[in-house]
Amino acid sequence: MLWNELFDDRHEPLDTQIREFVNTPLWDDLTNYLQQTYKVIPKLFYSCCSMEKGFWKGWNIKYKKAGKSLCTLYPKQGYFIALIAVSVKEFDKADVIIPLCNKYTQELYQQTKLGTTGKSLAMEVTNKKILHDVKNLIALRVDSL
Repeated sequence: MLWNELFDDRHEPLDTQIREFVNTPLWDDLTNYLQQTYKVIPKLFYSCCSMEKGFWKGWNIKYKKAGKSLCTLYPKQGYFIALIAVSVKEFDKADVIIPLCNKYTQELYQQTKLGTTGKSLAMEVTNKKILHDVKNLIALRVDSL
């Protein structure tokens, strides 16, 4: 079952329901890391960006620090997507980090089109290596605050 079919705009998911749906320890690893390391509180949003084919709207979880987005998480069954924006002014630092990342992250970064403000990486977090890359890219965002 798809996330957007379970929870529409009238049914806000509880934290436990999100964790059960995602059903991976990688979720708890990242959410605990963000809250403990950066002292950020997750904000649940129902928005026009669902990261789900066939659905324009859906619930996501945003993490911000000092008004700047660190990442947005999109629950999927058995994994999740971490959307991380890399701004143009962060490209020099990203050019140092990306070659140290796993092949998936390197290819995603190369293939992601440049927008007006930078690149938005929609990373499918399915293993610890990708999770490690996500944490490093979030650290890059925090360093530029």
